[in-house]
Formats: sequence, structure tokens, C-alpha cells
Amino acid sequence: MHHTSRRTAQYYFDTADYVSRFEKHGLTPAQAEGVVDTLEDIIGESIRSMQGNLVTREEQEKRHYTQKVDFASLKQTLELSEKTDFVNLKAENERLLGDIERLKQRLREEITRTQAGVRLDLNLEKGRIRDELSMRVVRLADVDTRIENEIGLLRTSQAVKFNILQYAFAVMSGTGALLLAYLRMFAH
Repeated sequence: MHHTSRRTAQYYFDTADYVSRFEKHGLTPAQAEGVVDTLEDIIGESIRSMQGNLVTREEQEKRHYTQKVDFASLKQTLELSEKTDFVNLKAENERLLGDIERLKQRLREEITRTQAGVRLDLNLEKGRIRDELSMRVVRLADVDTRIENEIGLLRTSQAVKFNILQYAFAVMSGTGALLLAYLRMFAH
């Protein structure tokens, strides 16, 4: 039935069973064997083609080992990179903290300097106001003294005027009395 030259070939299905099936469906034995041979060739080529794309267990293990090594190397590189990034980030953070501390110190110094300047200005202004107040108190005392002196002079002047008026009145009264007495003496 089937070719004897194919005995060394690898069979992927029961060829004799398929030949008899084809014969039952009306094919001649030669036609049935031709169709089965063709199917066998097609399946063989397909399997060889697939086997060309497949790898052996040894190659698979070798690739798996290589991938494990690559993964371990990648993991180590990532961990090293992460550590380096962490160290760099920590250093940058410390540098920024140092910068912030220096800025805070400069700000404190500037605030202290400004407060000292303001205090000095306030103290100078207080001193100037005190000096001006003292000068005004002295001037006010001087004016007060002058007013008191003027009042004293006015009182003295009024007293003198009053005394003069008293003397003038007394003199006039005396002169008037003398004149009346004289007129009376001569009028009689």
C-alpha cells in the first residue's frame, strides 16, 4: 500500500488509515496514496519550519540564564543608580539646608542691624526732642522771667504814678486851699 522508501521517514499520522478512508470516498489507491504523501510532505515541512523557530531545552536554559544574569546586572545597576541618586539628593538637600541656614543667619543679622539703626534713630530723635524741649523750657522760663519783670516794672510804674498823683493831688489840694484862702483874704 504505502511506499517502502518512507519507512525511514517520520510519520505524523496513521497514513494507512487515511489511504483506506480516501479509497472509501471513491479515490483509487494510487490517488489516495498521492494525497496522503502530499499531506505528509506538507505536514513535514510545516513541522520542520516550526522546529526551525523552536529552540532546544539547552538553548532555552542558556537564554534563561543569560536573561537572569542580565536582569541581575540591570537590578544591580538600578540599585546603584538609586543609591547614587539618593546620595546626590541627600547632598543637594544638605546643600539647600545650608543655604537656607545661611539665608536665615543673614536675615537675622539684617534684622538686628535694622533694629539697631531704628533704635539709634529713635534715641537720636529722643535726644533732639529732649534738647529742643530743654531749650523751649529755658526760653519759656526766660520769657516768664521777663513777663514777671515787666509786671514788676508796670506795678512799680503804677505805684510811682499813683504816688505822683497823690503828691499832685495833695499839692493841688494844698495850692487850691491856699488859693481859696488867699482869695478869701483878699476878697473880704
